[in-house]
Amino acid sequence: MEFGFVLIGVVILIGISGIKIIPQSKAYVVERLGAYHRTMQTGLHYVVPFFERVANVVSLKEIVKDFAPQPVITKDNVTMQIDTVVYFQITDSKLYTYGVENPVSAIENLTATTLRNIIGELELDETLTSRDVINTKMRSILDEATDPWGIKVNRVEVKNILPPRDIQEAMEKQMRAERERREAILRAEGEKKAAILTAEGEKESTILRADARREAKIREAEGEAEAIIKIQEATAQGLKLLKEANMDEAVLKLKSYEALVNVSNGQSTKIIIPSDLQAIATIGTTLKETMKNDK
Repeated sequence: MEFGFVLIGVVILIGISGIKIIPQSKAYVVERLGAYHRTMQTGLHYVVPFFERVANVVSLKEIVKDFAPQPVITKDNVTMQIDTVVYFQITDSKLYTYGVENPVSAIENLTATTLRNIIGELELDETLTSRDVINTKMRSILDEATDPWGIKVNRVEVKNILPPRDIQEAMEKQMRAERERREAILRAEGEKKAAILTAEGEKESTILRADARREAKIREAEGEAEAIIKIQEATAQGLKLLKEANMDEAVLKLKSYEALVNVSNGQSTKIIIPSDLQAIATIGTTLKETMKNDK
C-alpha cells in the first residue's frame, strides 16, 4: 500500500516537472526522441517527460559582442590592430541551435576575415577616415552570411584602429604641425584685426577732434557776429532816440564837450578837440578879455 502511494507521488512529480513557464524574450527549442519537435515561446507549456527535452534556451534580446583586436594589413602594407563590436539578434531559434556549432565563435571568425578583406582594399589614410564605410560593408556581409544561422546582424562598429608606433608618432607630429600652423594663422589674423581696429579708432578720434574744433570756431564766429549786431542795433537805437528827442546843435555840442572833459580826466596824453569845440573856446576867451577891459 505504501509502495503504491510512493509510486503515485513519483508519477505526480515527474508529471509536474514537465511544466514549463517561459519568460519574456526567451525561446525553448524542444526535441522529441532526439529530433527537433517545436519551439516554445513565452507562456505556459508542457514537455512530456522521457520523450521530450529542452535542447536549447535561446535569448531573443539583442546581443553585443566586443571582439578582441585583429591584425590587418592595408593596401599600402601597413599592419594595424582593429577591434570591432557586433550587435546581433537571434531571429530563428531552430536555425541558431542546429545551423552552426558555437555561433558566437563563428561570428567572431567571420568578422575577422571580413575585416581583413575590406581593409586590404584600403590604404592607411582611407582606413582612418572611412569608418562609416567599413561599418556599412561589414554589416551587410555579416548579415547575409549569418542568415542560415538564424541571426540578424543589426550593426557593426569599428571600435579602435591602432597603427604601428612609428606611424602614430608621424601622425602626432603631423597633427602638431597642423595645430601650430592654425595657431599662427589665428594669431596673425588677430593681430591684423587689432591693427585695423586701432587705426579705425585713431581715424574716428581725429575726425571727432577736427569736428569739435570746427564747431568751436563756428560758435565763436557766430558769437562775435551776434555781438556786432547787438552793438549796431544799440547804436541805431541811440541815434533813433536822439532824433526823436529833437536835440538842437547846441545840445549836441554840449554833449561833445562833456565827452571831451571825460576824456581829459583819463590817462590819455593827447586830446583831439573837434573844430566846433575850438570855436566855442575862442568865443569864451574873447568874452573874458572884454570883461577885463571894461573893468
